[in-house]
This record gives sequence, C-alpha cells and structure tokens, in this order.
Amino acid sequence: MAGAKDSRTGLRHERVVFSRTRQRLQDRVADRITAFAGSMLFVYLHVAWFAVWIVLNVAGWRFDPFPYGLLTLVVSLEAIFLSTFVMLSQNREAARSDIRSEIDFETNVLSEVWLEAVADRLGIDVADVHATARERIAEAKARQEQAVEKTAT
Repeated sequence: MAGAKDSRTGLRHERVVFSRTRQRLQDRVADRITAFAGSMLFVYLHVAWFAVWIVLNVAGWRFDPFPYGLLTLVVSLEAIFLSTFVMLSQNREAARSDIRSEIDFETNVLSEVWLEAVADRLGIDVADVHATARERIAEAKARQEQAVEKTAT
C-alpha cells in the first residue's frame, strides 16, 4: 500500500513542478504573444497596417518608396521574433505532453498491477489473459493494416 501512496505523491509532484515552471513571466508573455499572433485580429491589424503603409508611400509621404524595403525589414524582424515565440510555446507544449505521457504510463502500470492482483485473488490465470490480449491486439492491428491498404488504393 505504501507503493501506491508513493506513486500518487510522485504524480502530484510532477504536476506541481510543471505548474511552477509555467508561472514564469517570460512563459506567460510568450504564450500570450503566440496566442495573439495566431488570431484573426492579428491578421486584420496587419492588413490595415500594410494598407496604410502602402497608401502613405504611394499617395503622399514617401518615406519608403515602392519595393518597400523598410516594410520588408520590419516584417522580417517580426517574423523572426514570432517564430521564436511559437517555438518556445511548442517546447512547453512538448514538455506538457511528455509529463502527460509519463503520468499515463505510470497509471497504466499501476492499473495492470492492480488487475493482476485482483485476478490472482480470483484464481484467474494471468498468463491466459495476456495471451488472449496479445491475440486480440494482433487481430486489431491486422484489421487496421487492411483498412489502411484499402484507403491507399
């Protein structure tokens, strides 16, 4: 019973550690910038900004003539920073996914141990259950491969 308690404590510990790293200001700022950059408001603002820039340079105040080199420079720098923020957010999401995978694995192992203990108490042969499970998994994989082959043709 102490092993189960330690396992639950370990799971909670992983979540607490992750939530502490998630609270950093730089992470929150990067996530907000990434969320804004992925919104339609961002697109609309850029369309308006580009339109105003082009109109100002065509009609009146020619501070950046036609190939719009300054606009290109500004947009390129913005793209560099935005791609960095997106990568930071993706790295954090990958870390979240890794933690979830570890928790899922631990939960699955714990469930398997409990099921084997219950089966043992009920007098069920665990080896037969595992053999049946392997057969069903193999059948399911074969059906899945056939379905993939059918969709490929």
